[in-house]
Amino acid sequence: MRRFGVFLIVVAAIAAGTASAAGHVTLTVYAASSLTDALPKVDPGERYSFGGSNALAAQITQGAPADIFASANLTIPEQLYAKGLVTRPYVLTHNTLVLVVPRANPARIHSVSDLRKPDVKIVIADSAVPVGAYTLQVLRTMHMTDVLDNVVSREADVRDVLAKVALGEADAGFVYATDARTVPKKVAVLRLPVWARPNVAYGIAVVTSSKHRAEAIAYLRMLLGRRAQTTLQSYGFLPRRTPG
Repeated sequence: MRRFGVFLIVVAAIAAGTASAAGHVTLTVYAASSLTDALPKVDPGERYSFGGSNALAAQITQGAPADIFASANLTIPEQLYAKGLVTRPYVLTHNTLVLVVPRANPARIHSVSDLRKPDVKIVIADSAVPVGAYTLQVLRTMHMTDVLDNVVSREADVRDVLAKVALGEADAGFVYATDARTVPKKVAVLRLPVWARPNVAYGIAVVTSSKHRAEAIAYLRMLLGRRAQTTLQSYGFLPRRTPG
C-alpha cells in the first residue's frame, strides 16, 4: 500500500507538470537585433526573431504571426500603431550610440572628427534602420555629414555594422553601446559628445493580430517590471525613464 501511495504521488506530480507545460503559450517575439543577448535571458521560454526593426515591421505589416514587437526606436511602432497593427507602444529601455573602431585601430581614429581623414572606411546602418537614423542625426547635429563620403557600406542592422568593424573590414562604425560590449576584445569604443547623442528609446507593443493577446500583454508587463529591467541593465541598457 505504501508503494502504491508513492506511485500515486509520482503520477499526480507528473500530471501536474504536464498540465503546467501544456498550459504555457510560447509567444513569438519580433525584436531589434540589439536585444539578441538580453531578451532570452529575461525569458528563455519564448520564440524570438531578431533583426532590423524596419524589416520586422515590414513582416508584421504583411501579416507575419508575431505576438510582440520590440523596436530600437519609437517611430516605427508608432507608425504601426497608427495603422492599427500594434497596440500603443511603451518605452522598453534606452541605449547609447557610440563609435567603434577595430582594436588595432589601423586608421588611428581617436574621435569623431578623425572620420574626416581621407581613405577612412566607415560602415553604418541603412537610414531605414533605427541605428542608421540615429547615426545620421548625430552627423547632422555635429555638422559632419561630409564624412558620409567615406561610407563604404550600409548594413541591414546594428550587428552587421559591428561585425564589419570587428573583422577589420571597416575602420569605424556607429553601433549601440550594448552591442559593442559583446566583442570587447575586437573593438574599442569612442564616446560621442554628450550634447550630440540622440535619445535612443526602444518601443514595445503587442501585435493586434496576436492569437494570444492576454499572454502577450502579460509578457509586455513583465518586461516593464523591475526584474526584467534589472536584467536589461546588466547588459548595458539604460533605465526606461531618464532625466529630461
